[in-house]
Amino acid sequence: MDRQPPISRRNLLLGAAAFGVPAALVGCGSGGTPAPGPSGTGPGALGTVTIGSNASDEIPKKSLDTVVKSFTQAATRINTVDHNTFQENINRYLRGTPDDVFTWFAGYRMQFFAEQGLAVDISDVWREIGGDYTQAFKDQSTGVDGKQYFVPFTYYPWAVFYRKSLWRDKGYEPPATLDEFTALARRMKADGLIPIAFADKDGWPAMGTFDILNLRTNGYDFHVSLMGGKESWTDPRVRQVFDTWRGLMEFHQPAALGRTWQEAAQSLAQKKTGMYLLGMFVAQQIPEADRDDLDFFTFPEINPAYGTDSIDAPIDGYMISAKARNVAGAKALLKHFAQASAQNVATGLDPGTLAASSKADTSGYSSLQKRGAELVSKATHIAQFLDRDTRPDFASTVMIPSLQTFVGKPDEIDPLLASIEQQKANIFR
Repeated sequence: MDRQPPISRRNLLLGAAAFGVPAALVGCGSGGTPAPGPSGTGPGALGTVTIGSNASDEIPKKSLDTVVKSFTQAATRINTVDHNTFQENINRYLRGTPDDVFTWFAGYRMQFFAEQGLAVDISDVWREIGGDYTQAFKDQSTGVDGKQYFVPFTYYPWAVFYRKSLWRDKGYEPPATLDEFTALARRMKADGLIPIAFADKDGWPAMGTFDILNLRTNGYDFHVSLMGGKESWTDPRVRQVFDTWRGLMEFHQPAALGRTWQEAAQSLAQKKTGMYLLGMFVAQQIPEADRDDLDFFTFPEINPAYGTDSIDAPIDGYMISAKARNVAGAKALLKHFAQASAQNVATGLDPGTLAASSKADTSGYSSLQKRGAELVSKATHIAQFLDRDTRPDFASTVMIPSLQTFVGKPDEIDPLLASIEQQKANIFR
C-alpha cells in the first residue's frame, strides 16, 4: 500500500535489503494524500519524509497510518517491517540506507544509538514541545550528552491480565504476595484451567517475566545495574530469580517456544488460561465486545523490602536517523507526533496504549486505559523492559537465546548463568 508519492519497486527492495530481509516482509503506509494545510504547509511543502516502522500488527499499523495522514507539511512514505525483524536488524539498518524517521524506544536503547552517532540531535524540537511532557519523559528522551534524540508517543504498563467474568464465576481474587499467586495458580489448575498464558516464540516475551521477578526480588537499582553490565549473572541474587521462575513453570502454558504472544493472548480471550503477564497491548487480541471484561493487577510482592514499587512501562516513539535525507521534514513530523491531538487519535485506535503527552485528553480512555495510567502514576520506579534497558547486541544475541534455553530446560540454571556472564564480559568491555 502506498502514500503519495508512490513507492517504487526499487525503493521497496532497498528498504528490505537494508534490514537484510526479503521484500515480502516489507509493507507500506495506506494510500491517500493528506488534506491541504495553510499556504506553505501543504503536502510536499517540505518534500517527502520516509518512516521506518516496526508497527507491523494490524491495530498499531492502522494507528500510525491514521496519525500520519493528518500530517500536512510533507508527503510521507511508511516502510513497515515485521516488528521482531526490525529490532534484530536495527543496527545494520541505521548504518545502511535508513528512512528519515524511525520508530524506536526511549531510555537506554535511544541513548545507545545516539552515542553511536546514528541519530540526529533534536534539542531544537524539544524547545518547542517540551512543555507538553513531564520531566520524566524528557529524561527518557535525553542522551548521555544532555541532548534530546527522541520524541515519546505512547507507552503502556506490563501487568497480569485476566477476564473479570471468569474470575467472578470462579471466585478468584488478585493476589498480593507470591505465595498467594502460587496458591491461586494451583486453584486454577484444579479447576481445569491453564493458570498462566505464556509464549516465547518471538524471544522477547520471556524478558518481561525475568524483569518483574528481578524487580520484585532484588529491586530496581540492582535490576538497572545488571542490565548495564555492572553486576554478575552468576550472583546468587540472579540465581534466586531463576529459582523462583522455575517454581512457577508448572503453571505456565506448555510448549511456549512454539507459540506467539498473540496466540497466548487469544487463549486468555477464550478463557482457556486464567491470567497473562504482558504489556497492555494484550487488549489488541481481545474482541472489542469483550474488552470491558479485561482487567489486571500488578505482579505481587516477593521481597517486602521492595514490595510492588517497580513496573515495566516501555515508551515508544520516534527518532531521526543520522543519514536522513530530509531532516527539516523529519523534524516537522516529530513535532506532529508530539501533539496531544495526534496521540489522542492513536490511543483511541489502539486500546493497549496511553498517550505520552501531558496535554492529551484522557477523558475518552477506556476503563482499562484509565487503570493503566493510574498504575504507572503510582509506581516509584519505571523500567523500560529488558531489551530496552540494556545493549541491543546483548539483548538479541545473548538474552533471547538464553531465556529460550531456560524456558525449554528450566532445571539447568547454573551453566546457563555462567554462559550469560561469559558472553556479557565479551560485550560490556
